[in-house]
Amino acid sequence: MFSSTYLLPLLFVPFTKAQNTSVDLNWYAPNSTWVNNLSSVINGTGTHSFVFNSSQLPRGTRYGTYNWCNMPHVRREEYPVADKQYELVYVEVIHRHHKRTPYASNTFPKESYSWYCSDEALFYYGKPLNANGNASASTYWNVYTSNTNPFAPTGFNGTCQFPQITREGLDDSWQHGKDLYGVYHDLLRFLPDYMDDKVTYRVTNNVITSEVAGMLIDGMYKPSATIPLKIQPPSVDSLEPAYTCSAASNLFSSYGVGSSNSVWAAHLAAAKPLYATLDSISGVANTSTDWHTSFDHYFDNLSARQCHSKPLPCAISNPNNCVTQEEADAVYRLGQYEYSFIYRDSSSSLQASVGSFGVWIAELAQNIRDSISGASPVIYRHNVAHDGSVSRLLSILQIDVMVWPGMGSEVVFELYKNNGTGSKRFVRILWGGQILTSSNPTLGKVDMLNVDVLLAYFDGLVGVGASKVVAYC
Repeated sequence: MFSSTYLLPLLFVPFTKAQNTSVDLNWYAPNSTWVNNLSSVINGTGTHSFVFNSSQLPRGTRYGTYNWCNMPHVRREEYPVADKQYELVYVEVIHRHHKRTPYASNTFPKESYSWYCSDEALFYYGKPLNANGNASASTYWNVYTSNTNPFAPTGFNGTCQFPQITREGLDDSWQHGKDLYGVYHDLLRFLPDYMDDKVTYRVTNNVITSEVAGMLIDGMYKPSATIPLKIQPPSVDSLEPAYTCSAASNLFSSYGVGSSNSVWAAHLAAAKPLYATLDSISGVANTSTDWHTSFDHYFDNLSARQCHSKPLPCAISNPNNCVTQEEADAVYRLGQYEYSFIYRDSSSSLQASVGSFGVWIAELAQNIRDSISGASPVIYRHNVAHDGSVSRLLSILQIDVMVWPGMGSEVVFELYKNNGTGSKRFVRILWGGQILTSSNPTLGKVDMLNVDVLLAYFDGLVGVGASKVVAYC
């Protein structure tokens, strides 16, 4: 049904001089669920137990349930403890930032109410690290609108930046850090008692990831000293990702957002009545390309409101004409469908993700190798990223059920050694706090997978040092 300009062959990728590790680099389709069934998405109702209206799950709901506002992550109550024969030696975490306001580009031309963020402060200042330097005042942004300024802001009035992590998102970030520390320090006695060179944190060039990192680190360590956040130059940032790969961008565009792909076009055509209703309430012109080549804008706008217990929007000209919960649920179903198609259901998705996120994969592989060889003292790396980062990672891992990674979505790579097998290392991958299952038979259920296999899989796709990414891009 889908076309692909690049198919990955079954091949043998050498990991050590003594052994060749066979890995299957082909794309495998995800499981069939309501998420990737257009009939269920268009004709269905509700959100199939997915939560979109609170960081807290409804009473009686099992932790691990999809919650867009605050996705499940590693925590002590549900953590699958490894057999005693395995010793944890390295952990790398990547997670999406926590809940925020909408992006300014996802707000309506004129919003029907204001959004205030006066219960938090965003600190932006620099200071010398040299002890002999001058001190800096601790300053933060205080958003306001001048009565003299004749140009009214588009979107929401109020005191927020769009986007910024909200007060509730900051609290979720702190709890996320506390939960991770509860597992990797309190339960497993793996993390050091105090921060040192064994623990590092990385963010992207988007400031919302730094807003999350500060809260998360305090939830873990409550450090008294200032903490460096690793960040790459914006033009080559592999975590966001922001480096240029025209081949990957063109491949995404050939079948996804803005394309004439028949599968993509079919869901937009089926959603035309919903678009017409939303446009009439929001004031968005039906000729606005950005709003009508995917449901990204409407999804972000409506879900951000509901995650913060704000009412669904009403038309400026008619306050009785409002988006209904049924219509919002339809937007959420369509958003899930789109992400599944872009990152998993299309057979082109694997190569597109490899090209656009392969550099970070190569960095991860090198971090694992450095842990095995002892070249690095770091035992815990933490990356705060975006939905596009996590989506591409899940695409490369070929997760068996793809969803739109919600706020706080987390993937954890755990490296173990089995003390009874000498130098052999094994990997577990956790998604939402539980063992990840891949549709690719080389990976399968990634529970104590020989690390040679995972590294050979990564090398086969992206090349050591991302050499294949460079060649492709």
